[in-house]
Amino acid sequence: MGQTIAQTIFQDSGPQITDRDLNTAQVDSVITPIQRASPIAIATYKKAKIYIKVTYGQPSKRGRDIFGKLEPYGQIWRTGSNEATEITTIQDLQIGNKVLKAGTYTLFTVPDKDKWKIIFNSDLGQWGAYTYDPSKDVLTTEVSSTNAEQLYEAFFIAFNQITTGVEMILTWDKTKVVIPMTFVN
Repeated sequence: MGQTIAQTIFQDSGPQITDRDLNTAQVDSVITPIQRASPIAIATYKKAKIYIKVTYGQPSKRGRDIFGKLEPYGQIWRTGSNEATEITTIQDLQIGNKVLKAGTYTLFTVPDKDKWKIIFNSDLGQWGAYTYDPSKDVLTTEVSSTNAEQLYEAFFIAFNQITTGVEMILTWDKTKVVIPMTFVN
């Protein structure tokens, strides 16, 4: 029977489908969303006039050795999977001894056994770290890496409120990285 509605809808060109067409068309197949091996995850912190959101792909361990193997030490990492991780803040943040202006940035990291380099980069919309350009780094700092108290099957980002601001916590496998962020008035 001709072309299905789903095939027409997802074509880059061709006939335009209207709501009327969708309501009266005969559909001869069901389109199921593609399940990503690493789903999209979002971590947020919100309080008063402060809002921070991190959007990232959440890979799983699946029996693999992660840091030092799958994600080699000393190499740039998108800090997740699929699209590069992006962080948005509506307030300036002090990270280390530097200030990150309010805005949206790509978050890259360079894992190492005992410390990680944390990179906020202005080039948005990247897939992975394949086109990472260090000339677009806005802020870099280093933080310690420690052993997590438990095994994390999936990469996980969370926020923990502290007296001066928040800690952004990255955990995966048996690795934990804490990035202190102070709210700048």
